[in-house]
Amino acid sequence: MTDNAAHAMFEVDEASRALGITLAQAADGHAVASMRVTATMVNGHDIAHGGYVFLLADTAFACACNSHGPVTVAAGAEISFVAAGKLGDVLIATATERTRYGRNGIYDVTVHRETPDGAEIVAEFRGRSRIIGPQKDQQ
Repeated sequence: MTDNAAHAMFEVDEASRALGITLAQAADGHAVASMRVTATMVNGHDIAHGGYVFLLADTAFACACNSHGPVTVAAGAEISFVAAGKLGDVLIATATERTRYGRNGIYDVTVHRETPDGAEIVAEFRGRSRIIGPQKDQQ
């Protein structure tokens, strides 16, 4: 695991870490994070609460957009739920940078779970980022 601003940020991210989210990688606008769905994350329909799925995707997004160095925050995001997460599932969020322009960026995150038949997509997330810290060319 390469040390960069994203890893440093994640190390003090109490919200994500308290839910058992782990960061497998974060570099060059890409990140992979995972989380096991626990009993406290299941809603009244006996499926993973969408807020937890969003939080996992948002964490991967944050790590991807902060992997470049300047402090970057979400300017907005949306999610489409494709399949229900279930108790015990290990959800994997893979964030990919689509573009950066000025202080802005667009990132896509796919949340999936592994099944005997391969990866099954649970959600698709698109995040818009905004750099609020000094950019490298301004330092």
